[in-house]
Amino acid sequence: MSSFTVNNQPVRYRLPPDTPLLWALRDASNLTGTKYGCGTGDCGACTVDIDGRAVRSCQVPIGRIEGSVVTTIEGLSRDRSHPVQQAFLAANVGQCGYCIPGMVMAAAALIHKYPDPSEDMIRAQITNLCRCGIYPRLVEAIQRAARAARGEETIPAAPMPGTDPADAARAAPSLVPGVMREE
Repeated sequence: MSSFTVNNQPVRYRLPPDTPLLWALRDASNLTGTKYGCGTGDCGACTVDIDGRAVRSCQVPIGRIEGSVVTTIEGLSRDRSHPVQQAFLAANVGQCGYCIPGMVMAAAALIHKYPDPSEDMIRAQITNLCRCGIYPRLVEAIQRAARAARGEETIPAAPMPGTDPADAARAAPSLVPGVMREE
């Protein structure tokens, strides 16, 4: 039995210790925000935070992280208030969205460790793959998130999940580019 903390909740998995963390999270804990991409640790879709480090969860057996603290995309911020989530939304980084949870987790770990990452550092540290090609917006979004985390910039909050776009536009027209509030 493997015991550790997931999203601030103690868990004990009754799974073989060689079970990849990815499958424990997705299948046993129903935390499906962590995505299966390649299964070899190359793509980064399954990235989670383990004890402050961005880790490819498909490559980590649960028996090896006994006592660790794991944060998934669901545990980062349910209301999308984390600076990385806000910056990614503001810059329209996501396209298909499949790689985004892993990229958000990698970026959050990066700016936690390095509060003012350079472009070169971001490109070296964020090695997640994106088939849609979001890279041009990625670096600026991460730098903006870092500025927000340092208190140097404010990023307008994104609407809560499930908010109708028209309601979001009426409540805060600046959140939806090109949409004006009718008076």
